[in-house]
Amino acid sequence: MDAPAKALPGWDVARGRQPVVARARSNALTASRAVSDIAAQLLPGDHAFVLIFISPAYDRSEVLPALNTALPGTPVYGCTTAGEIGPAGYDNGSIVALGFSAAHFSINARLLTGLPGYSLDKGPEIAADLLAPEGAGEAALWPHSFVLLLCDGLSRQEDAIVASLAPALGKIPLVGGSAGDALDFGETYVLFDGAFHQDAAIVAQVRTRCPVHAFRVDNFVPTTRRMVVTGAKPSERLVTEINAEPAAREYARIVGKDPDQLSPFIFAENPVVVRIGDEHFCRSIQKVEDNGDLRFYSAIDEGLVLTVANTQEIVGHLDEALTGFRQQTEPEVILGFDCVLRRLDVESTQKSISMSRVLAKHGVFGFNTYGEQYCGMHVNQTLTGAVIYPPGSEA
Repeated sequence: MDAPAKALPGWDVARGRQPVVARARSNALTASRAVSDIAAQLLPGDHAFVLIFISPAYDRSEVLPALNTALPGTPVYGCTTAGEIGPAGYDNGSIVALGFSAAHFSINARLLTGLPGYSLDKGPEIAADLLAPEGAGEAALWPHSFVLLLCDGLSRQEDAIVASLAPALGKIPLVGGSAGDALDFGETYVLFDGAFHQDAAIVAQVRTRCPVHAFRVDNFVPTTRRMVVTGAKPSERLVTEINAEPAAREYARIVGKDPDQLSPFIFAENPVVVRIGDEHFCRSIQKVEDNGDLRFYSAIDEGLVLTVANTQEIVGHLDEALTGFRQQTEPEVILGFDCVLRRLDVESTQKSISMSRVLAKHGVFGFNTYGEQYCGMHVNQTLTGAVIYPPGSEA
C-alpha cells in the first residue's frame, strides 16, 4: 500500500479520508493468505464492487472460498493475468485489487457465456440491459459512466463483442482487457458471481460521481513496409499466407529476421498495424504454428494490408502520455489494461524497472493482457484504461 504501515488499511493519508478507490496487493505464498491480505488492505470500507486480477500461479480452487470468507456480500469481478500492475508497477505472481466506494460508484454487470457462438445481433440487447436505469436507484442520476469488459483471452471473440456493443452505447466509452495465462496460452478465466468461467466475458456499466477519461496509448510509428494477407482462417485468427508466400517466412523476410528465430520478443519489437480511417491500430502476432502459420491476437482476414511499425521509446512516451492526464487534477487511480507484448518489449530492452517507476508514479493499477479493448476496437500492444478523478473535480 502507498500509506505508511501505521495508517488504517485503505486510508488515503494524503487526502485525509477513506479513498474513493482503495488499492491492494499481495504476493503471499498461498491464495487464501493473499486474498486475506487483499481484504485487510481494502477494509474498512463499503464497496460497491471489487476488481481483482489474479496471477495464474495461484490455485483457483483456493481463491473462491477465500473470497467468500474475506469479502462476504461484496460483488467481486476479475480475471487471470499475464502479469499484474500494482503499487510498484509491473508485478508477477501476485493478486492486485481495487475497491470502489459505494458512495461514489455502482455497477450493473452481466456474464456472457458460450462465446464461440456469440452473435453480433446480441450487442444492442446487452447494451440496453446494461444502460437501463431501472434498479440503478440514485446512481441513475450520477453524471459519469463507462463500460468495462473483461474477456476470456483465448476465446477469440473480443472483436465481435466490442463491435456489437459500441454502437449501442452511444457516447459511453468502453474499456477492458483480455484475461491472460502468463505466456502459456493454455487456460484463461474471468471471475463472476463467485466462480471462474471460460469462454465467457464480463460486461458491466459503471456509474459514478467521479469524472472518467477513457484512453488508449501506443508508441507506434507506421513505416512504408507493407504486406498483404493473401491466405487466412479468420475464425481462428490464423494467417497462412502473406504476399502469396508462407506467412511466417514472409513476415520474417520483411522485418529482416531469421524465420527459425521468431518469438514473442521479435513480434513485440516489430509490430504490424492496420489503418482504419486516419488512425492505426495494432494487430499483434501471438505465435508461429508448427506449420508456419501466424496466429494473431486480433481479427484478421484475407486482403488486409498490414504495415510494419517502428516504435518510439516506450518509457518516456508513456510518462508523457500519463502526465497529460494530470494537468488539471490528480487522478484517484488509473485503471490500466497493458498488453503483455509491451511488457516483453521493455523486458527485452532492460527497461522494466524504469517502466515500473512510471506506472507507479502515475498510480496505474491493472494487469497485462492478451488484448485490449477501447470503444469499438479490440487492439494489441496498447495500454487502454480509465482515468478516474475525484468526485466534483474536472477531468
